Order: sequence, then C-alpha cells, then structure tokens
Amino acid sequence: MKPLKITETSLRDGHQSLIATRMTTDEMIPILEKMDKVGYHAIEVWGGATFDSCLRFLNEDPWERLRTIRKHVKNTKLQMLLRGQNLVGYRHYADDTVEEFVKKAIKNGIDIVRVFDALNDPRNMKKSIDVIKSEGAHCQCAISYATSKVHNTDYFVNLIKELELMGADSI
Repeated sequence: MKPLKITETSLRDGHQSLIATRMTTDEMIPILEKMDKVGYHAIEVWGGATFDSCLRFLNEDPWERLRTIRKHVKNTKLQMLLRGQNLVGYRHYADDTVEEFVKKAIKNGIDIVRVFDALNDPRNMKKSIDVIKSEGAHCQCAISYATSKVHNTDYFVNLIKELELMGADSI
C-alpha cells in the first residue's frame, strides 16, 4: 500500500473559505517555517482567489507572495490550484497566456499544480496539463462532483480515465 500523503490547504483554501482570502503575506510568514517542518507532502499556498485578492484587496504582488513563501518553505512541495483555461481568473484565456502563466508559476516556486475545470471538461484542462508536464511539475487533476442522472459512477470513472490518459500524475 502506498503511504498516505497529506496536503495542507489552510494558506489557500482556509482563508479563502473563511475570510474571503484576505490573509496577507506578512500574516503567513511567522508560521511558514513551522509548517515546513511538519512533514506534509505539500502545502497549497496559491491559486484560486489568492491572485485576485492580492491585487484587488491586499495591495500585494501575488508573484512576490509566491517567491516569499518559497523562500521560507524549503523542504515541502508548494502546490497551487489552477482553474484550467481560466487560470486564476474568471474567464477563458488564450493558450499562449495559459502557457506563460503556468511556466511562470512553476519557475517562481510551484511544484504541484492541481488543475480543474468547473464543468469537468477535459478540453479546458488540456493546455494546462501539457504545460505542467513539459515543465516537469506534478500535474494533479481534480474533478467537480455533482449529482444528477448524468453524474453517476460511470461518468466519473470515465472522466478520471481520460485525465489519466492526458497526463495526470494524480487525481
């Protein structure tokens, strides 16, 4: 049996869900080195609404946030959440924009990119997956669950198989 690997998400999803992604980088710094010593497989620190909140509400450079976190977290993989073709935004972006954004995220410290599409459309994830793989990062694909006549076990099994064929390292 493979060992259990735990990804800590409080520095991305924790404050996104609880306080509208308003935690500043300065508020994160005191805990980063302690978290790095816990032994997590990864710490999810970036993506989702963090990029937008840094710019719109916190007057922070999201790229500098990522570099600062990487400076303090030396032993644990850093993970981000990517909305497929929407990146960290709220609309689709061109393939060349997706390519450059993903490359820059990895260059600035991201080791694992957890990519999803809210519609579970693998076509909206393909470009991200291809770039993640070509840059040598770990591509973790996520699926969005729903219940309906269409969203049954066969639907999700087939979706996961398709994502595996596209290059997902983990689901």
